[in-house]
Amino acid sequence: MRLTARRLFGLLALLAAPGLFAAEAFTPQHVAKLRTVASVAISPDGARVAYTLAVPRRPLLDDDGPAWTELHVVGKDGVSRAFVSGEVVVSGLAWTKDGRSISFLAKRGKDEHRSLYAIAAEGGESRRLLAHGTDITGYAWSPDGKRVAFLATQEAPKKQKDAEKKGFTQDVLDESVKPVKIWVAGLGEGDPAPRMLDVPGSASQVSWSPAGSWLAVALAPTALVDDDLMARRVTVVDADSGKVVSKVENPGKLGGIAWSPDGKTIAYVAAADVHDPSAGRLMATPAAGGPSKDLLPGYEGNVSHIAWLDSDFVMFVGDEGVQTTLGKVKKDGTGRKNLIPAQGPVFLSLDLSRDGLSAAMVCQAPEHPGEVCLATHEAPTPRRLTSSNPWLANVRLLLQEVVSWKARDGLALQGILVHPLDEKAGQRYPLILTVHGGPESNDRNGWVTSYSNPGQLGAAHGFAVFYPNYRGSTGRGVAFSKMSQKDPAGKEFDDLVDAVDHLIAIGLVDKAKVGVTGGSYGGYATAWCTTRYSDRFAAGVMFVGISDLVSKAGTTEIPEEEYLVHSLQRPWENWSFMLERSPIGHLKEAKTPLLILDGKDDPRVHPSQSLVLYRFLKARNQAPVRLVYYPGERHGNARAAARYDYNLRMIQWFEHYLKGPGGAMPSYEVEYGTP
Repeated sequence: MRLTARRLFGLLALLAAPGLFAAEAFTPQHVAKLRTVASVAISPDGARVAYTLAVPRRPLLDDDGPAWTELHVVGKDGVSRAFVSGEVVVSGLAWTKDGRSISFLAKRGKDEHRSLYAIAAEGGESRRLLAHGTDITGYAWSPDGKRVAFLATQEAPKKQKDAEKKGFTQDVLDESVKPVKIWVAGLGEGDPAPRMLDVPGSASQVSWSPAGSWLAVALAPTALVDDDLMARRVTVVDADSGKVVSKVENPGKLGGIAWSPDGKTIAYVAAADVHDPSAGRLMATPAAGGPSKDLLPGYEGNVSHIAWLDSDFVMFVGDEGVQTTLGKVKKDGTGRKNLIPAQGPVFLSLDLSRDGLSAAMVCQAPEHPGEVCLATHEAPTPRRLTSSNPWLANVRLLLQEVVSWKARDGLALQGILVHPLDEKAGQRYPLILTVHGGPESNDRNGWVTSYSNPGQLGAAHGFAVFYPNYRGSTGRGVAFSKMSQKDPAGKEFDDLVDAVDHLIAIGLVDKAKVGVTGGSYGGYATAWCTTRYSDRFAAGVMFVGISDLVSKAGTTEIPEEEYLVHSLQRPWENWSFMLERSPIGHLKEAKTPLLILDGKDDPRVHPSQSLVLYRFLKARNQAPVRLVYYPGERHGNARAAARYDYNLRMIQWFEHYLKGPGGAMPSYEVEYGTP
């Protein structure tokens, strides 16, 4: 009965789309040219939305590098204009207080560092407002618009610069990382030079109170990534005196910070405790100091973005399972209401007009990557304003749906399934199980296709593609996200096998043709499934993944985060357990062909994790194994060529071992096609 309903759903979708049968199938070339809206900023009057658009470089045509990021503006009527486009990288969008200009960060022309710019709301030439001796990484406008607080490191002294020119570029691990400081600058003619506030620590967010001279800053003890993740605290600083007014002892991870319009309260997103894997609790605290209050106690979701509706209500975007919701709650924790239910598009950001009656969001759906969506008090249903990939109308997108299953211990779980091309009732298909990283993350029922996630590309090649939200994922409350702690590769990865068994049981998947892929923690899952569970998987593609928990803990840039929210024990406290839960501890079972891909400069999961697994598997010679390093790439590929190459190799590997002849590996040389 379920299969019949699914066939009917697919048929109706096809009939509703004129010309769909003539549409082209999704290809790696399509993946390589996907544009996506990255951020939004709504004008104070709510009439327009400024947004950044990530525009990938064209493999084989453009000079290689990461995507360009352009500035565009769209009106309520859906008419969009490019304001700053071409070979630019724009970030930090904000409207000036009077709504007449849009400010942004960029490195333009002869700039040596990222500077603060502004462009008129009607367009024209942008003008540089502020330059600094190092990159400006963030900023906030004063209430009167005459001053700006910004974040940047101090410029290196001349003596150090001269030494570096002579080759003295040594890196003293952990100690030579410079903190990001808070600066205040006037932008009027004759104003003094920017003044650095003498506040200890390293800043990563700054927000100016709408009613005075106070700044809310996220401060960590150092600029180290580990401290940034685990030790950032909300700190209120006076912009005039530089004195600390108050400090919030929020435990563990910290998310966004927002001032109430009257300047009396600060809302922020934080972890429930130091062992909470995710900053997902909505908190409020008096700006002048005092206890914080959890505004959504027991919330079985994960708050991702916040904005004040007025001085009483905070609006929030919450991940709930595989969907998102837009809600509001009073600063005392009462009056909670869901304004947009957990269905429809997935929301990835939130920005409100000055009166709070219009909300702009980055939204995505199974049919499109990130776009600008607008919801208003009069029309609360989000309306999509932009179409950044109009060519998608001519591409055949395959059916995507939410699937539920039960783990072997009875735990109810959900995931996202993309159905294979030309699916027929009664026929079984090869599967690509795609495992998200973290594990404090979740796959939502939005756009699921990228250079490392097969999604529509895999489905177009005749694979079923499934994204499981295993225990330890976010979106289902703190308790669920802690379920995998101190049990790496335990029940969390049993959930993956149980998901495969469910798809086999409903008649969709061929048991002998199951592949697995994922990056980071998903790469760990891939390595585990192709060693410990090798009898269940016919092919694997591992990306920036973990193979040895002991050396991973000793080589990662986030050892404290690893300890506090994942392992809850040090390697030396239980060596044998760490080895038993490492893929290298199960080499004798490894019979699965494995393609390993890694950034050669990855500081998060050291590339030696890939190398040791490759060397050991190759020495045992029980199954094909290949290692591909991407020079200059870190924890995830950024450059167009590396992304395109990855996408081609991934689909080639699965085609060869799940649908093709198998056996010896396909050629290591990749056919890139014509530009």
